[in-house]
Amino acid sequence: MAFDVHEGSTGAATLRWRGQALAAALAGWVLGTALQLQQGALWPAGRYLALAMAAGAVVVLALWHRSRRPVAGAALLWLLAAALAAFAVTGGRAQHRLAQQLAPALEGRDVVLVGTIARMPQRSAVGWRFRFDVDEARLDGAAVRLPPRVQLAWYGSVSTADETDAARPLAADLRAGDRWQLTARLKAPHGNQNPHGFDYELWLWEQGLRATGYVRTGPRDTPPRRLAVGGWSVERWRQSVRDRILGGANAQDADARRFAGIVAALVTGDQNVIERADWDVFRATGVAHLMSISGLHITMFSWLAVALVGALWRRLGRWAGSARWNPCLWLPAPTAALVGGVALAAGYALFSGWGVPAQRTVLMLATFAGLRLSGLRWPWWLTWLLACAVVLAADPWALLQAGFWLSFVAVAILFATDSRASGARGAGAGGQFFIKLLREQWVVTLALTPLSLILFGQASVVGLLANLLAIPWVTLLVTPLALAGVLWAPLWQAAGWALAPLAWVLQALAAWPWASVQMAAAPLLPGVAAVAGGVLLALRWPWPWRLAGVPLLLPLLLWQPARPPAGQFELLAADVGQGSAVVVRTAGHTLLYDAGPRYSLESDAGHRVLVPLLRAFGERVDMLLLSHRDSDHVGGARAILATQPGASVLSSIEDDHELQGTRPAMRCQAGQQWTWDGVEFSVLHPDAADYATAAKSNALSCVLRVRAGARVALLVGDIETAQELRLAARHDDLRADVLLVPHHGSRTSSSAPFIDAVQPRWALVQSGYRNRFGHPAPAVLARYAERGARVVDSPRCGAMRWHSGRPDVVRCQRDEARRYWHHEPMPPIGGR
Repeated sequence: MAFDVHEGSTGAATLRWRGQALAAALAGWVLGTALQLQQGALWPAGRYLALAMAAGAVVVLALWHRSRRPVAGAALLWLLAAALAAFAVTGGRAQHRLAQQLAPALEGRDVVLVGTIARMPQRSAVGWRFRFDVDEARLDGAAVRLPPRVQLAWYGSVSTADETDAARPLAADLRAGDRWQLTARLKAPHGNQNPHGFDYELWLWEQGLRATGYVRTGPRDTPPRRLAVGGWSVERWRQSVRDRILGGANAQDADARRFAGIVAALVTGDQNVIERADWDVFRATGVAHLMSISGLHITMFSWLAVALVGALWRRLGRWAGSARWNPCLWLPAPTAALVGGVALAAGYALFSGWGVPAQRTVLMLATFAGLRLSGLRWPWWLTWLLACAVVLAADPWALLQAGFWLSFVAVAILFATDSRASGARGAGAGGQFFIKLLREQWVVTLALTPLSLILFGQASVVGLLANLLAIPWVTLLVTPLALAGVLWAPLWQAAGWALAPLAWVLQALAAWPWASVQMAAAPLLPGVAAVAGGVLLALRWPWPWRLAGVPLLLPLLLWQPARPPAGQFELLAADVGQGSAVVVRTAGHTLLYDAGPRYSLESDAGHRVLVPLLRAFGERVDMLLLSHRDSDHVGGARAILATQPGASVLSSIEDDHELQGTRPAMRCQAGQQWTWDGVEFSVLHPDAADYATAAKSNALSCVLRVRAGARVALLVGDIETAQELRLAARHDDLRADVLLVPHHGSRTSSSAPFIDAVQPRWALVQSGYRNRFGHPAPAVLARYAERGARVVDSPRCGAMRWHSGRPDVVRCQRDEARRYWHHEPMPPIGGR
């Protein structure tokens, strides 16, 4: 099928019509998928069936319209038919997946599961995380229905007198493919919801995980029991290779352990074994895509496989001569090379864990190979559009992943700029390769920098230089050595040695003050304009046309998020789980009250939630106020201080606290006051004498009152009844429009006299979904409800936003960004 035909012939007109219809149908499929993903709630299944039938009717109409000759009208009908079909198919698949969700009655119950460890378990400092295929499930002896696959955590290990006892194995014995019986406590997929934050619930949805939980290993629980050892499988092989790579590193050599983790990620796709500090360096230098199994690795592997299979096929053909079984006689070498290359790339993707980026890349390669083998000659943009539609047909929700946009924009710009024609004539092979690599990386950098700023809020300034060094080094040296190590283990150590000089260069580049730039998240329209501007600059057009892209970049580069006017302030209570973190913004200043919890030794709310949130809003924190030393309030402080060098610290933490070594904190005490942009800030508690007498850290919680005219917010940390009563007795007017509910709604706080003194219009509860403390307590919620306070909690609201200029409204992130895959928790008992 070719589109470069003469217009005068009937055949040419037919081909032109087919091409327009195909292009319209592919564009319609992408459009229909995108529209369905915007649904806040799914329709009944009958509506999607009706849409599918309507799509069929439009196809009939398009065929009839074609017989009447107006080609443009027929193309619009094909676009509409494909859009309706994609909307219906995606909605139907979503209905099927939603039907697999965990029944609310089973949340928090101890269910006995029998099944198989489906994927290679991920190890951390606190235990294991793994996917479990459920074959049987029983609650109190009765069979119950569960999602077919769940994600479980197994914390620590089960101590036994006899480690050979199969009834009480160590958690470290977990292996992919093993069949287990275990007791688990499950809950619906639930993640934090913050503006511009990572959508964990979408990730679980795309992975087909409709419940999460943890293995019960307490003294009163039935011990987990391995029922059968798994046989050979790809996942078991992957785990064996990963463990061999990590186990072969010198435990006393920190660099050897680091590099072994990167090698393991390149071979098996386990990104969790790369240290967080290394990830920070990779992101700052723009080479993160090289340090795990990505589309680039699979594509490069495919090219190498095509060359090797083609050479081997031709050699076999020459050796066989004219014999009947000459492979070249029944399958030409180029065809064999192409098929073999895609097949081997699929095998590599399968061994690397068959993640979503790997699946997307294999589908793209298969699409391009299929077109080439069929002899069809399509324009590059139609080939690209077909690949997009194929990927979305397999995984519609990939459209919401940053990797999808980065991959397809990069491929499109390389196609459009026809980089194959840009070699340096007269240069040697090595010179041509370097010039081609330089130009391609420059073009991709121009096109993707605006997109990176939109998707991540940051872009690497040194990325071009870092990638010019890292791409050939990693793809042509490190990765081949790492993969060859599967056959001969000493090559893994060689791959680690090869990483050492690259790591040194990347760390030096990342240490430059201007290594990366950060920008606030812009709205859709300036973002789309900026991407178009980057693409224009990268195209092989005359420079006057290309420079037209510069003005399109300006709205993104100059964008500044709206701030409260002078004399007003805004609160954003971030959704950090079981912990506290509130951003207070005035016209020109920002205060962060608490820094959220530490989730594990490798993760905290500062790194995962607050740093991206502050970056998206373009915030420079003037003061970090840490109410007290508990880890659910200071867990993310180190990450905040590392990215906010201008922030002062006010806190009640002790003088020898570890954070004092990061940045000395001034002690908070009652009577401290300051004014920012017409907004008054006052510390009401603790007194100076309390530091010598307080027995609990909660009693030293810094209480902050923020006042703008008649509008007041009160942030009280984890104070308990004694401190509440003292505040109520000391202050004649403690009233506040918004109260951050003390101690996350614990029974030890929110006493009736305190609530009567504050008279809050809004009571904001920051707590974790189904947290082990039972916060907020039903009795506490009832007290607020009895006094007319409207209670809003983060599990049901996500991030909570309140503005002093609109005191009657609390905006919930879960409501504003609602999608059908998001969890809808039941309202708390006693709350409104």
